[in-house]
Amino acid sequence: MTNAADDGGAMTSRPEGTSRLEGLRDLPPDARREAVRGAAGLDQGDAALLAGESVLPVSLANGMIENVVGKFELPLGVAANFTVNGRDYLVPMAVEEPSVVAAASYMARIVRTCGGFHTSSTQPIMRAQIQVLGVADPHGARQRLLADSDALIERANARDAVLIGLGGGCKDIEVHVFEDTPVGAMVVLHLLVDVRDAMGANTVNSMAEAIAPRVAEIAGGSVRLRILSNLADRRLVRARAEVTPEALTTATLDGADVARGIVEACALAVIDPYRAATHNKGIMNGIDPVVVATGNDWRAIEAGAHAYAARDGRYTSLTRWEVSGTGTLVGTIELPMALGLVGGATKTHPAAGAALRLLGVTSATELGEVVAAVGLAQNMAALRALATEGIQKGHMALHARNIAILAGAEDAEIDRIAKAMAESGDVSVDGAKAVMAAG
Repeated sequence: MTNAADDGGAMTSRPEGTSRLEGLRDLPPDARREAVRGAAGLDQGDAALLAGESVLPVSLANGMIENVVGKFELPLGVAANFTVNGRDYLVPMAVEEPSVVAAASYMARIVRTCGGFHTSSTQPIMRAQIQVLGVADPHGARQRLLADSDALIERANARDAVLIGLGGGCKDIEVHVFEDTPVGAMVVLHLLVDVRDAMGANTVNSMAEAIAPRVAEIAGGSVRLRILSNLADRRLVRARAEVTPEALTTATLDGADVARGIVEACALAVIDPYRAATHNKGIMNGIDPVVVATGNDWRAIEAGAHAYAARDGRYTSLTRWEVSGTGTLVGTIELPMALGLVGGATKTHPAAGAALRLLGVTSATELGEVVAAVGLAQNMAALRALATEGIQKGHMALHARNIAILAGAEDAEIDRIAKAMAESGDVSVDGAKAVMAAG
């Protein structure tokens, strides 16, 4: 895996920007931040927020969660080179693991030479579930609830006039019957709600609570749970990349062989849940950092992704890699993506707001599509490494900086010692100390 975090991709709404920032990795953080700021068209205020210095005062943190005692920080990097649907993006990523940002940037650079990533998505539909117990005739109850669906939808939409005004709101209901459960027959009504640019949890929960008494009355039972589902299978994003063998060819590797290796590596994740778990974790290595950086709920994204991977009763890969009839490598991903641009930490956390401005997206749907592209790039990087030199070579070279710090290196010494360890192949605390002792 090559250390190629020197490239970046930026802002949908700023046509003057580019995601190709050569030499970015060689700059110190201040100069790197200034290069990103200029490419993204951000002001100095946003640059200061991205720097993270005194961005989140304890007084503000105290209002965000309970029992606040301080703050916990993660490194914030920028993945470069991303072209999605013909537009360049610089992608903020908050993550502690070495090689993630570099891998995403490097794969994005390869993909951009072949036309970039192409994405699509469904409407931003979220589900709320209302559980009804103690129903004597569950199938009859289902029919009664469906017959009253228009009135239930109207009652739900009365909870959020603003959402209705934006074109969203409850669009439909489903009713599911579970005849044999540990607590008897159960009827579960689903509200299907277009939440527009919100993640939607508060909206759908409020709607479910608002109509629950009427649902219980119609069904002839008692309501227990009234809450959203994080399996947002009606809110899907898809990303696709097509890469020529020439773009995968290196000084020592034939591109067609690399493509075949990627396809073969993915095949195990498709059929084997033990491999799929690690394969999908690697995809989330790319997705989660963007979700965290933009103040979204990464736990909801994780839950939805893994549940979707098991939707057919067996856990499998979220991606597919194939070689087309013309010899190009084709990678695709599809997964739920319940992200928001309004509400929650996306609005209250100053750095999250700056990260969104850096990214330059104008809708939650667009954000989700970019995030899916990052996940596909991350997967491509991992499979490429596994199919060629192995995952450890590139990862450990990038991990060398952490090891140098652990051994006591400081400031400019860190890079010198990390480079020496990587060249020697001994990336360890003892190896770092040996380099330090040798001067």
